[in-house]
Amino acid sequence: MRDRSPRFKAQALYSVILLTTATLTGGCKKSQAAPAQQPPTVTVARPVQREVVEWDEYTGFLEAAEKVEVRARVSGYMTAATFEEGGMVKQGDVLFVIDDRPFKAELNAAKAEVAKGEAQVAYAANEFKRLEQLRPGGGASELELENARQRLREAEADVAAAQARVDSAQLNVDWCRVTAEISGRVSRKYVTPGNLINGGGGAGGNATLLTTITSMDPIYGYIDVDEQSVLKYQRLSQEKKRVSARDMQIPVFMGLSSEEGFPHEGYVDFVDNVINPETGTLRGRGVFANPFPHYLTSGLFARVRLPGSGRYTTLLIPEAAIGTDQDQRFSLVVKDDGSVERRALKLGAQFGRFRGVEEGLSLEDRVIINGLQRARPGATVNAQEQQIEPSEVALTAPGSAATQALPATRRLPATRSVRPSTAPAAAATTGPARIGAAQ
Repeated sequence: MRDRSPRFKAQALYSVILLTTATLTGGCKKSQAAPAQQPPTVTVARPVQREVVEWDEYTGFLEAAEKVEVRARVSGYMTAATFEEGGMVKQGDVLFVIDDRPFKAELNAAKAEVAKGEAQVAYAANEFKRLEQLRPGGGASELELENARQRLREAEADVAAAQARVDSAQLNVDWCRVTAEISGRVSRKYVTPGNLINGGGGAGGNATLLTTITSMDPIYGYIDVDEQSVLKYQRLSQEKKRVSARDMQIPVFMGLSSEEGFPHEGYVDFVDNVINPETGTLRGRGVFANPFPHYLTSGLFARVRLPGSGRYTTLLIPEAAIGTDQDQRFSLVVKDDGSVERRALKLGAQFGRFRGVEEGLSLEDRVIINGLQRARPGATVNAQEQQIEPSEVALTAPGSAATQALPATRRLPATRSVRPSTAPAAAATTGPARIGAAQ
């Protein structure tokens, strides 16, 4: 037998490769097809309907309702300062004592002038009475009688002037004891005993400032409202959608920089009569209770929240359930057959992590709140229902008497009651039933 050529060997190898490839291809055709993809799972919830109030937030500062600069009304040497610096004082408490000896001397001299004048009045009265008795018999002329009458009047006037000097001297003596004009917290002693101080009762005088007193309860919170907000409030008031602070005491809530939320409740008692042309703002004021130990201190930074609307009823859904397509806001709703439908929304105000919906949804709609990216309009999903508790909608002071006193301004149209779901088994929902009562 002779040897095979290299060409024959190559052809044989190529035939083996083709046979192997055909065998593998035939085996793949007989393999089982891949399983169909399951619908994505999403979480749905029904909107919550409840009564809300929109709130606008501003920054401001606290200021005492009353502040008094304590100054002396008389000049002299200070002999005592009887209060504790930084402590609480009551109206009428003695704060400073001024040496009153010079003023007592003036008082005694004025009293002596009164006594002298009273003696002159008595003498002039007797003289006038005597001449009056002599006049009918011709013992005194009419001129003498008239002169006696005038001397009596002059003596009485001198007594009145002397009594006025007594009263003035008595005031100077009394003013030597400088008292608190209001109750509140007193500042430090700007002048210590032993110093000569200037007094003055008139405006623009050079009376020495001794200390200051600020009242503690209540306390004011001032805010500056921008021009656009002022115009908004005026428009809403004209449309009867918000009551004006000029017409009634509306509630206001305040929190300090170290506090969570707005725990202090008060009311608006003052709105200025002019917008500041330099800042374009209108100043308003809220009044807040500040009981002992008076933690609210004048000058503190404050966060203030006041109603931006009246009370009204709206539907609320989580902010995470709202999508954005260019300038349009929408939500995805799961229908009874498990298919997804897109709803264009007209949104209202935001309340924490919830958003008001004015148009586009009803109480019966099952809105996708989790898995929004996995759902597509027209596709089928596996919806897992979750209940939204109305108490999760955090509003300022729910149930507050002041908030409830605000007039209701508008309501959404009444919605139908929730009916049980008729979804097929492939799109059946799980979780507790939806409660649909307005809160």
